[in-house]
Amino acid sequence: MTRCAAFLLAALALSTAPANAALRLCNQTSYVLYAATALKSLPNIVTQGWTRIAPGACAQAIADALTAPAYYVYARTSQAHAGASRNWGGSSLFCVKDGNFSLRTPIATSGCQTDDAFPVPFAQINTRAMKNWTMTFTESAQLGGMDAARNAGIDRLLSDAGFKVGRNGAMDRDAALKKFRARMKLPANASDADLFDALETEALKVAAPAGYSICNESNAELWAALGLKSGKAWVSQGWWHVAPGACAKALTDPLSADKIYLHAEKHGNNHLVAGAMNFCITNITFEVQGKDGCAKRGLANAGFAATNTKGMTGFAAHISNDGLAPATPALH
Repeated sequence: MTRCAAFLLAALALSTAPANAALRLCNQTSYVLYAATALKSLPNIVTQGWTRIAPGACAQAIADALTAPAYYVYARTSQAHAGASRNWGGSSLFCVKDGNFSLRTPIATSGCQTDDAFPVPFAQINTRAMKNWTMTFTESAQLGGMDAARNAGIDRLLSDAGFKVGRNGAMDRDAALKKFRARMKLPANASDADLFDALETEALKVAAPAGYSICNESNAELWAALGLKSGKAWVSQGWWHVAPGACAKALTDPLSADKIYLHAEKHGNNHLVAGAMNFCITNITFEVQGKDGCAKRGLANAGFAATNTKGMTGFAAHISNDGLAPATPALH
């Protein structure tokens, strides 16, 4: 699958960092960012990620003193944001994974060494041989500082979560935040970190960016699997682990199938989401070609429920204690 959208370069504002920062990444954009770093540690390229950075905040990406001959960085926007994803990078291709990862790839190797890794274009950082460095991701000249980025990030996530913020009769930021805090039972003195965590989690439940997301609105952990037609063949894949209140991105490409089939289980309820369409499964991570003759191939089979994705490039399936739930309505 093609994992990355078009890459957009942003200005990288560089400065020295406090002595205990090593490599610190700051976010002067209106998006929640997830950043990966790379360094040359001969004979390998070492890549790791993802460091989450809220708008108007900074995070430590590398704790050790910067002594490698070269460092690189790449960042992408959170899947919680509506619309196409944005990416910050350069021209040096290194391997990453969708989930948290740490990879060592020999410099002389062509391509990525594991099936779940894929290349993205990193930008090289000129640390000027300093042992500590701060790099700032920027978006627009209108966001002239970290406070402006924080406020713009709150506005964006409120909108992504279904609260209209802005002109033409929409709520102002304070009114929308008050309504959001009440809905989430978030105290007025909650930290910025807690506020952005809650906003991103809610936006993930509403937004359906390109691909297929599975959102867990039940009170227990669940495991999900998908079945779909890929070309002329049926394919089943699993398992995605989804914590209560969280979402998992199962497919990252824009959708092209009219229907995608979903099966979900949790402890004590093996058929939280099931249906009439049978696919082959196993009790460990799997990808199975074809949906017939499961037993003859030493596989189990399970019923999958159809989700209607016709005409959609993105879809979010919401699962409650009672099974598939309707999509969260927009709040105005």
